[in-house]
Amino acid sequence: MPELPEVETVRLGLNALTCNFVVEAGEVLLHRTIAFPPEPAEFVRGLTGCIIHNWERRGKYLLAELRRVEERDRPASGGWWGVHLRMTGQMLWVARQDSLQKHTRVRIFLAEHSRSSQRSPDAPCPELRFVDTRTFGQMWWVPPGQPPASIMTGLQRLGPEPFSADFSVAYFQDKLQQSRRPIKNALLDQRLVAGVGNIYADEALFMSGVQPTTPSHGVSPQQAQRLHEAIICVLRDSIGAGGTTFSDFRDIKGTNGNYGQVAWVYNRTGQPCRHCAMPIERIKLAGRSAHYCPNCQN
Repeated sequence: MPELPEVETVRLGLNALTCNFVVEAGEVLLHRTIAFPPEPAEFVRGLTGCIIHNWERRGKYLLAELRRVEERDRPASGGWWGVHLRMTGQMLWVARQDSLQKHTRVRIFLAEHSRSSQRSPDAPCPELRFVDTRTFGQMWWVPPGQPPASIMTGLQRLGPEPFSADFSVAYFQDKLQQSRRPIKNALLDQRLVAGVGNIYADEALFMSGVQPTTPSHGVSPQQAQRLHEAIICVLRDSIGAGGTTFSDFRDIKGTNGNYGQVAWVYNRTGQPCRHCAMPIERIKLAGRSAHYCPNCQN
């Protein structure tokens, strides 16, 4: 499943390529991809005629602020377009005439808002395609005047963003002291910190020298400080690398990320630790894999 760095990579690409484009039309090829409104046709109508003003990210959710152009080019709110990639979702920037990918679920046709641009009239019209092999991805149109969390209820359950001031060491230590879960499981709880998943939890635990099975309340203040720093560090490094190559992640131009090539422990079972050469081990915790070095994490 794409985690915060992958979703942030997609957000950066969407902001670079799609802002100030108008949604001309759309096509929903798999109805259950649309979580709201109930009718896919209403979802398409909500987006049509809107300018994509800006893409934001909250946890693993993408949120496009939409604006409508009324008389005399005065923008009015067009609501929000919400996207969750789930396990295998991809937002791809393509030309409309490109061959349709096998697992395309939603097509959004775009046009330039300003006709005074330098773009050649013969240049292909762009399209955003949502491709999703496992079909768990979702989209929402949030009508104007309603906060996204009122429709996209998963937003209500998210903890602080890891790069925000709310995710302080004091907050982190306090939350860990209230939990008896293994620390790996705690890090996967989006109510503790938004956006961290299996890959980067393993990586942060290695960087901080903490065993994944350590009870959360047993993490010392020194360990909590190191783990807090490691979470932020590994997420920033992965964003800089464009995410990982694991699973089906692609950025909006279809390119793999590079972080997976330098992962410390994730998906490296049996391979030598990059620090001490001890073979990396893999265990199961609450149904999820945890990779760690038995020598460096003790």
